[in-house]
Formats: sequence, structure tokens, C-alpha cells
Amino acid sequence: MGKKIFALIFLNLLINNLLAQNQMQDKRDMRIMFYNVENLFDTENDSLTNDDEFTKEGEKRWNSTKYYDKLTKIAKVIIAIGEWSSPDIVGVCEIENRHVLEGLTHFSPLKNIKYKIIHQDSPDKRGIDVALLYRPEKFEPIDFQAIEIQFPNAPEHKTRDILHVTGIANNKDTLNIFVNHWPSRWGGQLESEENRMFVASILRQKIDSIFTNDKTPNILIIGDLNDYPENKSLIEILKTKHDYLEKNTKELYNLSWYLQEEKNLGTHKYNGEWGVLDQIIVSGDFLQSNNSFQTSSENAHVFNADFLLEDDKNFTGKKPFRTYNGYKYNGGFADHLPVFLDLFFK
Repeated sequence: MGKKIFALIFLNLLINNLLAQNQMQDKRDMRIMFYNVENLFDTENDSLTNDDEFTKEGEKRWNSTKYYDKLTKIAKVIIAIGEWSSPDIVGVCEIENRHVLEGLTHFSPLKNIKYKIIHQDSPDKRGIDVALLYRPEKFEPIDFQAIEIQFPNAPEHKTRDILHVTGIANNKDTLNIFVNHWPSRWGGQLESEENRMFVASILRQKIDSIFTNDKTPNILIIGDLNDYPENKSLIEILKTKHDYLEKNTKELYNLSWYLQEEKNLGTHKYNGEWGVLDQIIVSGDFLQSNNSFQTSSENAHVFNADFLLEDDKNFTGKKPFRTYNGYKYNGGFADHLPVFLDLFFK
């Protein structure tokens, strides 16, 4: 009798779970995520880049076992964010080359999703790039451009390209996606701020051009900007807003401001403090009720599942469960948490 009751309870829970999933599936038309995957390198030495530490003989003793474990862990995150259906578009940064993207899409649990890849090698000295994965049944690329950053006062200084992808989302309308990984804070926030402000100015020029030539541009900016929503590069140079009631179609709205300031969430922890470095910024069209694509600040999320976190022994609470702590292999996921956004089609 007890077994029958248990079976009925289990069946009821299963039915309720399926019903809940069907209800959730009706709520979104597209899910877009971004993830700084923290140094996804293959095990081969590239003589043209500074990747020596991520080789078998390097300081981190990087090998095939660790590499494939890393692929599996990243795939787990992407699948978990998708819930009942994998994310339709996935922006990533800190990947070494196309080979690791093919490893992720072909030789990990993602292989059955059949993601397509948009990637171009950038001039970054360490060889790390940004890229976009997409499900071809949900997104049809029209064109893409890798926007190279050339610092006028330091031509020898190289950083990651900005990847601009234009495509048709769900056979509805054109979507402009910019995938970013701005210069790091290495050497200090103030000392390095000028570099990020310059990159922001290049991106703003591209945005202004789209605003001039397209009445409803549907611009989505995602990436690790290495600055917080309140920093100068975003407020003064990129000119992002956080008053979501304005809904001006020719303005940019930083939904990550809401994540950080209203929800008290973060994607990265530094000296015991959480903050949002990985950001989601949209053009005002997305906030219009009559636009073909619609979203709101409430549809932006930080994915902070328990398996992505570990105890912070130096400070309080939790911190990202990363792959390495210095040169010590930690066996985790990444030093950043991913973000994602749900879109709805009219």
C-alpha cells in the first residue's frame, strides 16, 4: 500500500512539474545568455599567443582531463540556464579559439543541441576571444563584424575585438547583438579606466550609426565590461540609462543596473564585495509595448545556482566556484556568474 501511495505522489509531482514547465515555456520566446567562462584554453601551445601556462608543461599543468571536465561544466551551466529548452543565443568570452568552441558544441552534453558558431580570432596577446553560439532554428545571422580596437596612444596594446552580429530572430525582426570583453582592471581601476572608456567610445560610434540608419534597431549589448553599471565608461561614454520608464527608442538602458542596485546581485566578487561586471544593455525599443521584441528589467537575471558557488573562506558568504585559485587547480566552473535575458515576441 505504501509503495502505491509513493508511486501516486511521485506521479502527481511529475505531472505538476510538466505542467509548470509548459506554463513557463509559454512565457518566453527567446532566452539569451552571456558567460565569462574563465580561460577556456585547449592543451596545445600556440606560438603566436601567450598561452604557455595553459599547456601540459605550463605552470597550471593544463591537460586533456581538466580541459574536457571544463567543457562538461560549461555545458552544464548552459543547459541549466535553459531549463526546459536550451538558450537560443549564447555569448561567451575568455575562449582561446574556434577549436574550443567546437569542443564545447560537439564533444560535450551540448552536442545534441547543434549550436552554430560565430567567432573570429582577435589580436589579444593571450589569444582569448569573444564568440556567439546560436540555435539556427531560432536565429538566422545576416552578417557579423569583428570590431578591432586600436588604441591611438598605445598601438602596441591589444585587446579583444567587439563582435557585432546582425540576424533575424525567430523569423520576426532584425536583432543587433554586440558581444564584449573590455580591457581588464589589471594595475588598478583608475589606472586602466581610460582603456575601457576608449572601447566604450568605439562601441558608441557603432550604436550611433545604427540609430541613424534604423528606426527600430533592436540593439542588445552583452559582455564582461570590467566596469560596473555606475562607472564612467557606461554612464558618460556609452551613455546608458537606468530610468526604465523613459523608454526612448534612441537610448540605451542598462538592465544590469537593476540587478545590482535593486536586486543586490553580482556576477563577480572582489575583496568580499559582489558587483555586476557582466552586463545586459538594450535599446529603448525593447521596452516599448508595440515593438516586435519586448523585455523589461525583471526579465534580466544573474544565474547563481548553488553548484556555481563555494564558501568564501577569506570573507563572508559565497563566491564563484572557479577553475583555478591562482595556480592551484580548484576544479570549478568560472570566476564569473552568467547572466541571461528573456525576450517576448509580439
